[in-house]
Amino acid sequence: MATPPAQDRSAGPLLVTGLPRSGTSWVGKMLEASGEIVYVNEPMNPAHPPGRSPGILDADVGHRFHYVCADNEAAWLPAFRHTLALRYRPVRELRRNHRPYDLARAAKYAWAFAVGRLRGRRVLLDDPYALASTPWLVDRLGCTAVVLVRDPVSLASSWRKLGWHVDPGELLAQPLLVRDYLGPYEEQLAACSGAAGERDRVGAAAALWRATTGILLDVADSRPGVIVRRYETLAGDPMSELGALYGRLGLSWSPRARARVDAATSGSIASSSRGFAWSLRGGPSRTAYRPMDSRAALATGGAALRPDEAARIRELTADVFARIGP
Repeated sequence: MATPPAQDRSAGPLLVTGLPRSGTSWVGKMLEASGEIVYVNEPMNPAHPPGRSPGILDADVGHRFHYVCADNEAAWLPAFRHTLALRYRPVRELRRNHRPYDLARAAKYAWAFAVGRLRGRRVLLDDPYALASTPWLVDRLGCTAVVLVRDPVSLASSWRKLGWHVDPGELLAQPLLVRDYLGPYEEQLAACSGAAGERDRVGAAAALWRATTGILLDVADSRPGVIVRRYETLAGDPMSELGALYGRLGLSWSPRARARVDAATSGSIASSSRGFAWSLRGGPSRTAYRPMDSRAALATGGAALRPDEAARIRELTADVFARIGP
């Protein structure tokens, strides 16, 4: 693909993406500490909540990691333009979602969009499920994308702890994505799809990591609007690394932002024994962002896998892992 023309992105929308459990919510919340953005949580998630909310994004997601490109953008372009312009659609939202939790969430987003629009704030999409659409969001809508890459062993371990499994067939079921990006990864993904992936969740996680990370690295190689960062690097030195990221994104690394980030990453406002964050629904969420000691959190990576499983993941992902910088 030809390299898109350079754009001034210093005041444009932001996307934070990467596979689920790669630290996207953590980084998104750390960027929100600037006070200069409106944080939008996973509008392309196929599950509700947080996805399937037409007040936020009025388009139907057909797959995990739904791929949008020039050939299928007709419904997506106006939907995302409304989102990035902070135009909330309360009527559309409440026709579809009207439980008590939905009403509270609608009020929250309607207020955030209205205030953000009046104050000229930028939109930040925190969305692992938008990862396949990253090139379209960057090229067509002028987003600057921060791509989070987590060590594949730590990622697979985290998925096992949560009982997660994502069928690689979700990628292969999208012909346009196969056509544009999946050629080098198609055979490995097919071998781990469906029932085969259920039996071999370690292999399926490795195949997904290799394909999606490889795609995003290819996208970053040809687009200055895509910034790749390792989760481990950010978590290991959050003040220095996040301060540098603020600079790349045109956000103010103010004393207030620094204090908020320091408090949220040093453990000073977090209890190491607290395992859950609490949602508006009144129940615990095992995946929502919570303040943490980010350095200490690195020590548990890979703990849920046997040594032979970790070694196998290393082998299956070695070619793409070698392309990742520090």
